[in-house]
Amino acid sequence: MRTISPDQLPINADGSIFHLHLRPDQLADRVVMMGDPERVPKVAACFDSIEFDQQSREFRVITGCYKGKRITALSHGIGCDNLDIVMNELDALANIDLATRTIKPDFRQLTLVRIGTSGGLQPFCPIGAYVVSEISMGMDGLLYFYENGYLQNIADLSKAFVEHTDWNVRLAQPYFVASDKDLLDRIGFDMIKGITVSASGFYGPQGRHVRLGLSAPQQNILLENFEYQGLKICNYEMESAALAGLSALMGHKALTACLIIAGRYSGEMNTDYKGSFDSLILKVLDRI
Repeated sequence: MRTISPDQLPINADGSIFHLHLRPDQLADRVVMMGDPERVPKVAACFDSIEFDQQSREFRVITGCYKGKRITALSHGIGCDNLDIVMNELDALANIDLATRTIKPDFRQLTLVRIGTSGGLQPFCPIGAYVVSEISMGMDGLLYFYENGYLQNIADLSKAFVEHTDWNVRLAQPYFVASDKDLLDRIGFDMIKGITVSASGFYGPQGRHVRLGLSAPQQNILLENFEYQGLKICNYEMESAALAGLSALMGHKALTACLIIAGRYSGEMNTDYKGSFDSLILKVLDRI
């Protein structure tokens, strides 16, 4: 049996995992995830009871009970690189014996639902709409760092996208990963479904032109016009592909649901979205 060394999996002196500062008993099987740590107390405000509250860096964690369901609310920060940290540490909490540093014989599956805000790329994804990621596209190349990560990529979709966009060979090869079908049907049945792009940045990678020019100024038009087997690219955010890809590799169930706050198609932006986001929180808590 392989023993995982401290440099491969750092564990704090109190027995908690390195970045999240969580112990295995403090993690629920159902996890609601979000980028902003200030959103975690908003989720926890809906709980009937709270058993644990912790913050380390951008990682805020509150575990409690909602209508009889034990749920962990967790902030992951911004970007697929942060999701790499969070997913590996959540999986370790569930499936590694931290005392012996060995893999547990019985697999513990987590249900992970990310709620976030994003920019809509289609006229049918207006500000205020909820979009659930049936498929997520990663611009970051993260999945290819893992053994068999390429097997999660929907190869035909990736090939069609690369050809349609004349994808820059200097960039990471995009990967496309499907969300968990059960979660998609259970949580997103009344939401807009489509492809979500997880950009590797907020400005240039999402086609924003501020002072620096863009290497692909027509990128958003090409994304908007792309279609694959009836699916269109609906929205931009920065984490869903890493969540979907790593969850699939690890054997967990994952889904991303987003509120559209920016109309990339219309050029509009809404920064006052609290009420709509609170409604999305309740939908996910009721359905997870």
